[in-house]
Amino acid sequence: MSNLVRILLAIFLPPLAVLMTAGIGLQFLLNILLTVLGIVPGMIHALWIVIRDR
Repeated sequence: MSNLVRILLAIFLPPLAVLMTAGIGLQFLLNILLTVLGIVPGMIHALWIVIRDR
């Protein structure tokens, strides 16, 4: 999938972007927790996962 699409998903739906990049695992569960605690930490984590995976 295009990196642009994953970056946009990381901004608007962080857990979905992490799921599509890393699959179900620790990073996905951590991103759900961060998103529940606050959308900004979830977005930062998702962007980090998506950009790191390139």
